[in-house]
Amino acid sequence: MSLVLTAAVLAGILANAVIAVADLARARFVLANSAEVGLPPGSVPWMAAPKIAGVLGLVAGLAGLAPVGLVAGIGLVLFYLGAVAAHLRAGVLHNIAFPLAFLALAVAAAARFLV
Repeated sequence: MSLVLTAAVLAGILANAVIAVADLARARFVLANSAEVGLPPGSVPWMAAPKIAGVLGLVAGLAGLAPVGLVAGIGLVLFYLGAVAAHLRAGVLHNIAFPLAFLALAVAAAARFLV
C-alpha cells in the first residue's frame, strides 16, 4: 500500500508542478476554466503559489520530512476542496473531473505521510 501511495505522491508532484506552470503562463485553458467559475484573470497566477508550496512540501516529505509532507498534502486537499466547491457553486460540471482528480491525488499524498 505504501508503494501505491508513494506513486500517488509522485503523480501529485508532477501534476501540480505542470498546472502551476500553466497558471503562471496564463495558459488559455486555465483562463477559460477560471472565467467559468468566476475567478478574475488577474488572480490566476496567484493560484500557482499554493500548488508550488504543495509540490515543495511533498518533495520534502519524500526526502524524510514526513510532517512537512503531511501538511503539504492537507493544504492541497483544502485547496482542491475549494476548487471543487467553486465548480459546484458556478454549476460548471463538464470539467469537474480535473479538480476531483487533483483532490484524489492530494488525499492519497496526505494518507502516504500518515502511514
